Amino acid sequence: MFGPFKPTNPVFSGLLWKIPWRMSAGQKYRQRKRLQGVDQVIATVEEGLKSKGLTCKTLDRLKAELPKESDMPARDKYTTFHRRSPGYRIGLHKVAKWTKTSIRTNPKGF
Repeated sequence: MFGPFKPTNPVFSGLLWKIPWRMSAGQKYRQRKRLQGVDQVIATVEEGLKSKGLTCKTLDRLKAELPKESDMPARDKYTTFHRRSPGYRIGLHKVAKWTKTSIRTNPKGF
């Protein structure tokens, strides 16, 4: 019936994605390090521009809009707004490309 394949869940129903409902301690650690790395890059670029007497509107906007990692509550570090979820929050690790994008801001009240 299945030929040389063992009848497992992926064989029966296609590819089976298993994403745990919460982030592991290692994922949280790496997320904090990513946030701190972005903060460090912003600070370094600002310091370099300041030493040359230059300013950058985009950098000023980023500093005003994005909270620092140390100022963010754990809820914002590890979850993000999701309008279809019952509590309007979803684990950051379930968002597509969550390691590549900086997801720091949420709608007001969430």
